[in-house]
Amino acid sequence: MSLQSQYEFLVLLLLVVVILELMARYLRLPPAAAMIGGGAALAFVPGIPSVTFDPHLILVLFLPPLLLSSAYATVWRDFKRHSATIVSLAVGAVFFTSACVGVAFHVMFPELPWAVGFALGAAVSPPDAVAVKAVLEKLRLPTRVTTVLGGESLVNDASGLVLFHFAVAWTAAGSFSVPEALGMFALVACGGIAVGYCLGHAGMLVLQRLASSEIVITGTMLLAASSYIAAERIGVSGVLSTVTTGLILGWRQHEIFSAATRIAARSYWKILVFVLQSILFILVGLSLRETLDRIATSDQAMTELTFPAGVIVGVVLISRFIWLFGSDALWRLARRLGLRAGMQPDFSITMILGWAGIRGPVTLAAALALPEDFPGRDFILVSAFGVIFVTVLIQGPTLPLLVKFLPSTGSQSAERLARDEATARMRLSQAQFKAFSAAVSSQTSNEERCLLEHYRNRADREASSLAGAAGARAAMPPSAAMLAAIKAGRAELLKMYRTGEISDRALVKLEQDLDAQEFGIEPR
Repeated sequence: MSLQSQYEFLVLLLLVVVILELMARYLRLPPAAAMIGGGAALAFVPGIPSVTFDPHLILVLFLPPLLLSSAYATVWRDFKRHSATIVSLAVGAVFFTSACVGVAFHVMFPELPWAVGFALGAAVSPPDAVAVKAVLEKLRLPTRVTTVLGGESLVNDASGLVLFHFAVAWTAAGSFSVPEALGMFALVACGGIAVGYCLGHAGMLVLQRLASSEIVITGTMLLAASSYIAAERIGVSGVLSTVTTGLILGWRQHEIFSAATRIAARSYWKILVFVLQSILFILVGLSLRETLDRIATSDQAMTELTFPAGVIVGVVLISRFIWLFGSDALWRLARRLGLRAGMQPDFSITMILGWAGIRGPVTLAAALALPEDFPGRDFILVSAFGVIFVTVLIQGPTLPLLVKFLPSTGSQSAERLARDEATARMRLSQAQFKAFSAAVSSQTSNEERCLLEHYRNRADREASSLAGAAGARAAMPPSAAMLAAIKAGRAELLKMYRTGEISDRALVKLEQDLDAQEFGIEPR
């Protein structure tokens, strides 16, 4: 296609995105399911050009901003609290599922090398950050569930892709060394984290000196791309590098970015993520036709591949539940032995975690990245499509039903959010009143008196008593005094959050209120 034709096709894709999103909302389906189903249907419409899903372009162009956005919104404190569960799923479950798929593959195709089965397992085992985010963003789930699923999806792409590259290299070389592979895995993972850490802090040093919201937001996009590309260029994990950079940005954003920047960035990234996710899933659906044309020359050939692919899909789904419930059993055993074993397992949460293993574009990108002469490539492609379609089109739409069937999962989160919000509002109002009282002059104007009364009434509504500020007061414009009050409120809010008094959801909600207040005062 010419450049103009490609642009026109992109405009058509955006139109399809809008239509499918409206359909998903009307039918109450996960947007990812609507996009991938609509893309697959569109692929067989006469006149629609054949779409080539470039795996390398997908990993470099789409994955970094989506990973950075997810990591930016991830709460480090909760991530750290649930790190054992996250690592168990992101590394342990990926390896376990890959092994189960490898065994199943070898049973069905004993003439092919073991490494081929492990390559297939590595491609289909990790739930996708893009897919998980697209499905979960519409659901109200406990913080523990969203933190674990979000954290797992950020990290497991790295473990899955590294394992995938090892399996491909094993197939080519014909030999494999476990100690060497483990050492290389540690090097790739730690190297990616180190690159992301350095670039994240270096980026923050630059971004905090920029006054323009537009330049700061553009800088965050550059950080996403540069963190991924730099890590991949030196042979370490670009996924972990980008995730680490995003976690640093998310942790420091409250102190470094202005309210105007945060508000603008929130809107910008929300739109960008929506467009990228939607186009990715439509491209997955559109690529189905070309893939089927290439691997299925007859109905007989397709029939021979379909049943074994169904077996692989079943193994992928079941092995995740085996790992989760097996981990719960080990926790109970550890408690009986008197060992500290982390948070107590919950059947409802385990069921949701097991059913929420959604696969997406990264799985397909890995399968398509295989060399044309790779043994069993056609079957790997069919299996990858099968896993993606089943998890997105079946698990995705039925996940809300499972959540409703287990209603106790959301009540504690709602209660804690209400409690945290009430506590934080009281402390925030007290801090703002004190700061504003100290900032205005003793000879207050009518405007200052009105604003002071506003903060006093607000504090009185949130608490029954308040200690007034005393001492000398320097003259200050009302807008500057209000900014001082907002700054004090923000400092108190961050203090409560970082000491663990309130949850991340309460922090986000109340900081948005402060950002809106500050945005209305700051000169632009």
